[in-house]
Amino acid sequence: MSSVAIQAYRDLSKPGAWDFWRETYIAASMDSAVISDVDIDGSGRGRRALAISGKIGSASASWFRDRLSEARLAPGDAVLLSSQGGALNQAAIMGEVIRTHGLVTAVATADASGKLRPAACASACVLVYAGGQTRYGIADSRLGVHRFTTSAPVSDPLAEAQRIQGMVLGYMTKMGVSSGIVEAMSQTSDIRWLSPNEALALNLITKPVDRP
Repeated sequence: MSSVAIQAYRDLSKPGAWDFWRETYIAASMDSAVISDVDIDGSGRGRRALAISGKIGSASASWFRDRLSEARLAPGDAVLLSSQGGALNQAAIMGEVIRTHGLVTAVATADASGKLRPAACASACVLVYAGGQTRYGIADSRLGVHRFTTSAPVSDPLAEAQRIQGMVLGYMTKMGVSSGIVEAMSQTSDIRWLSPNEALALNLITKPVDRP
């Protein structure tokens, strides 16, 4: 028993390990809800949706895969986002999962009846949003970007910043977003809210919607 306890202590003493353990076994940092029928674009075509909200934490990618499996979404179904951001690497994995499943994304919340409400998606959340096969721009919802940095101690901060920038650029380009998104991010360490026209020009939003 003592050897198990010592190993557990060593595992939890690694950077970020406690957050991962807490989110996996105690309380997830994000919430979710399944909406059986939501009409995103006003076409009258209802689709199933998984709405997720909250901070993207150290274990959010695994949590998200589990919620998707439970929701039983089909290609063309939606992921609705409302998040202030969080862990960059987890967000990129979540976006990859969304793209692999052929899902669409929108920044919004919804009630049980499927009625949409505007929401905000900032920082790392934008990478999750970018995973959508189609990325709906809901009226009055907001997309916010900023310069990504690491809080972990590194020997060469400049090299690390360049590595992060390169990763974000590669990911966004893969998702069909203009490379100009990285320039927009690099302009400030604070959240910069993109106008709908900016998000469209960057191909971050691929289909604007005049609702709700």
